[in-house]
Amino acid sequence: MYRLKTIITTFLLTLTFYAGAQQHMVVTYRTVSADNRPLDIEAFLFESVDEQPHFPGGDGAMMKFINRERQYPAQAYRQGIEGRVLCSFVVKPDGAITAPEVVRGVEESLNKEALRIIGRMPRWVAGKIGDTKVPVYCIIAIPFRR
Repeated sequence: MYRLKTIITTFLLTLTFYAGAQQHMVVTYRTVSADNRPLDIEAFLFESVDEQPHFPGGDGAMMKFINRERQYPAQAYRQGIEGRVLCSFVVKPDGAITAPEVVRGVEESLNKEALRIIGRMPRWVAGKIGDTKVPVYCIIAIPFRR
């Protein structure tokens, strides 16, 4: 919950508008690096770019990938734990996925599995403003149903 409040607060405090034909909103995404150092990543909001980043092959291909990769944690499955783990990440200009985090989790083992799936995703088609590829903040849901 603290992390969600931090993300929302950071979003509200650092929202910046860029001049141009369309308003392009940037958020400073605060996360923690692998060696536990605070890390700030500036990225455009998904809805504010001219061309949004997408999984290679589109949403259908992404769902096939998620379904193929997902390994339902046995204990959670036996206990009937279900839900959608809401995860955020940044798609870099080269299409790489960085800074994955759980925005709204279900249960610890499902949250970890959702992050594992995101970590295994191939490079996405990067988002663009005009002809320039830019980093874009994205949120997706990883479903877990028995």
